[in-house]
Amino acid sequence: MQRKTAIVIGSGIGGISCAMRLQSLGFDTKIVEKLDAPGGRAYVRRADGFVFDMGPTVLTVPHFIEELFSLERDHAMLGEPDFPAHILDENKRITSGISGGPNTGRYLEIVPILPFYRIYFDDGTYFDYDADPVRVREQILRLAPEDLEGYEAFHEQARAIFKRGFLELGYTYFGSLGSMIGVVPDLLRLGAVQPLFSLIKKYFKSDKMRQVFSFEPLLVGGNPLKVPAIYAMIHFVEKTWGIHFAKGGTGALVAAMVKKFEEMGGVLHLNAEVAKINVEKRGRARVATGITLADGRVMHADVVVSNADYATTYLKMVDKAHRTINRDALVKFRKQSMSLMVIYFGYKKQEGDPDLQHHNIILGPRYEELLTDIFDRKILSPDFSQYLHIPTLTDPSLAPEGYHAAYTLIPVPNNQSGIDWSIEGDKLADTVLTFLGERGYIPGLKDRLAHMSFVTPDYFEQVLGSHVGNGFGVEPVLTQTAFFRPHNRSEDVHGLYLVGQGTQPGGGTPSVMMSAKMTAREIARDFDVAGSIVNGVPQAGTSVNGVPQAA
Repeated sequence: MQRKTAIVIGSGIGGISCAMRLQSLGFDTKIVEKLDAPGGRAYVRRADGFVFDMGPTVLTVPHFIEELFSLERDHAMLGEPDFPAHILDENKRITSGISGGPNTGRYLEIVPILPFYRIYFDDGTYFDYDADPVRVREQILRLAPEDLEGYEAFHEQARAIFKRGFLELGYTYFGSLGSMIGVVPDLLRLGAVQPLFSLIKKYFKSDKMRQVFSFEPLLVGGNPLKVPAIYAMIHFVEKTWGIHFAKGGTGALVAAMVKKFEEMGGVLHLNAEVAKINVEKRGRARVATGITLADGRVMHADVVVSNADYATTYLKMVDKAHRTINRDALVKFRKQSMSLMVIYFGYKKQEGDPDLQHHNIILGPRYEELLTDIFDRKILSPDFSQYLHIPTLTDPSLAPEGYHAAYTLIPVPNNQSGIDWSIEGDKLADTVLTFLGERGYIPGLKDRLAHMSFVTPDYFEQVLGSHVGNGFGVEPVLTQTAFFRPHNRSEDVHGLYLVGQGTQPGGGTPSVMMSAKMTAREIARDFDVAGSIVNGVPQAGTSVNGVPQAA
């Protein structure tokens, strides 16, 4: 019997995860990647002896990674419990000492990071954010004693949202309006639909605590003032499974995933830019038949999965004649997430340097107004907040001896702003590095630099192919959540699927791994994969080659 074939466009973490799962479902799977190395946003920059992860650096829910490394060719795991009891057992789950699992350990080493983040306020004080309940409460008493009671109430509401929104609904694919309507009453009862910042203001009086317990959606492209309060579950996701780091950087995780994929029989093609997704009419249906590369080569497949940007997939790869739902007007109407300026730098170690952590959040003098400048006004403000990542505090091998490798990430408007980054990029980089040196985070930084480079929203648009230079796909607002977020199964073209941060459930490393499993489940259902189980229910065949069949 001839095996089915699949092509995955893009080798981001979501794309590789989905390709691994398709290979385990029995598809002969190829990944086509535009760049000269895998990773997508998790591409690795090597310069002057330094190794820089260019994108995601925060890993959580190591069980998701272990599940991927446990896959085997032609042996699907879609029916396994999404959250096995042992990873929820507080006495057994991994929070310190050992990360990952036995299958992950064959490919790479993952270690826990404590504290999760050090959050610096503009007045120089800081909050070490982690899962230690005693330490968290001690810091609230020190910085904002009036908020301790509010924290206890917030903690319980976040727990309830986490239980329903993540553990019970996390893998739910909202492919129809009916699938969403059934859960709305629960979400309303939990207060998960209101803006997150409204929920936070209800429980916290001090600006500092409001910032500490609301900043996390920024790490997945969300505006804390506008994301729905279901994002409060991030607090409990991190609290439950911790924050982790792959030795060698996120790039080492990508390399390990590619190695596993190839061991399963998958094939990765680099320097293979996709010009279009090929579609043909079969009766009344439109069916994806493969792709055409920029160099003119045609590759055929039964399944095409795009890990490219949602808007770019439809606007540039699928002819508008084949799109009735994801037509140009709708795709362009969707609100795109913010973008990023990321500065990569290597600097000489120095005795007496301040006690920075692996992950540092450095907040500016404004919070709500700055967020409004970035997301709504789309202007470049004179002040800024940043995420400073210093992985060599955990893994010195990423820099020459005696040096640190670091990057600092500044949220900025996407390219709908009209900002000329060929001018503003150098200016902002100089301002940020001067700030880090003069404010004492890394004293004398500019004189200690051994390497400095940066990317702007232009990189996201021109190199990564993100519509208007977005950093995280469509913005996670209520009207672009669950059913209203781009669908993992194309509504327009049979056999075409999407995976990654622009689809359900959303952005962030754990979410794109969940997206891969959700997409694989839809493909298993559509192609009647023998023995496939979706959400614990055996699936009967409902289609052939992705085209629904008459009853």
